Amino acid sequence: MGVSRRAFLAGAAATAALAGCGRAPVDIRTPTASPTGPVRSQLAQIMDAYAANTDRLGLALRDLTSGKDFEFRGDYSSQSASMAKVMIVAMALRKAAADGGELPFERMTQASNAIIHSDNDSADALWAYAGGPDAYQMLANELGMTQTHRDPDKDFWSWTWTTPSDQRLLMDRIMHGTPALTVQDRFYLLDLMSKVEQAHTWGVGAPKSTDVDVWMKNGWVQFQSTDNLWAVNSMGHVQGEGRDYILAMMCRMPTFEAGKQLLNDIGGDVFAALGSGKLE
Repeated sequence: MGVSRRAFLAGAAATAALAGCGRAPVDIRTPTASPTGPVRSQLAQIMDAYAANTDRLGLALRDLTSGKDFEFRGDYSSQSASMAKVMIVAMALRKAAADGGELPFERMTQASNAIIHSDNDSADALWAYAGGPDAYQMLANELGMTQTHRDPDKDFWSWTWTTPSDQRLLMDRIMHGTPALTVQDRFYLLDLMSKVEQAHTWGVGAPKSTDVDVWMKNGWVQFQSTDNLWAVNSMGHVQGEGRDYILAMMCRMPTFEAGKQLLNDIGGDVFAALGSGKLE
C-alpha cells in the first residue's frame, strides 16, 4: 500500500521528535586526541576521524576571516530533506516579486513556519505556490549551484539533490549578494534563519550561545525507498568568539539520532578548531 507524501513526512517528523526519549546515547566514533597543527590540518584530522562512522559524509567550510575554503567530500550528493526549505522560501519571494508585489501575509506565515519550525505543510504550500521543481531548478541554476537539481523521478522538494559545497555557496550568496535575490529577500531569509527553534539548532548550530550567533537550517528524513538510511543535513553561518564562517554538512546514517549526533559533534569540533586561528 502506498503512503502519502504528507503522511510519510509526518511519520518521519514524529520519529525525529522522539529522538533521545529514553534511549541510550548514540555511539559515534570521535577523534581520540585533540587535533594539532595549522587549522587546515586540524580540520583534516577531525574529518578523517569522523569518517570512520560512515563513507556517506561530506563537509564544506568557508572561513570568512581569511576567505579560505576547506572541503571533505564537498561534492558528496544526497537528498536535501528540509534543508531545501531555504530555497523554497526564496522561490516564493521571487514568485511574489514576479507577480508585482510582496509576499502575501499567508505566505509570510508559511515561510516563517517552514524555516523556523521546519513545518512540512507550509513548505508544501509554498512549493506549489512558487512553481515547484521547475522554479527550484531555475533558482539553483541562477545561483550557480551546479550540483543541485530536482529528482528526475519525483516532484517533491525533500527529494531534491544537493551537496555541501553547493549549500555553502547558497549561504554565501544569501549573505553577500546575488542577482537571483534582492537585498530585501536576502535579509528576510537571514532573519528567519536566525530564529530557528532551539530543538532544531544542532549541527552547524551546536556552538550557538549568548556570545555566538547562528543563521541556519537543518534537514532530516528517512529514505525507505532507496537505502533505508536517514539523510541528515545542516548548513548555516556561525559568528562569535572570534569565529566567522559558513559550514555545510551532509550525511546518511542508520538512524536520525546517529546522524544528528554525528553532525553535532563535527559542528562543535569545527568551532573549536577555528578558535585556534584562521584557515589558511
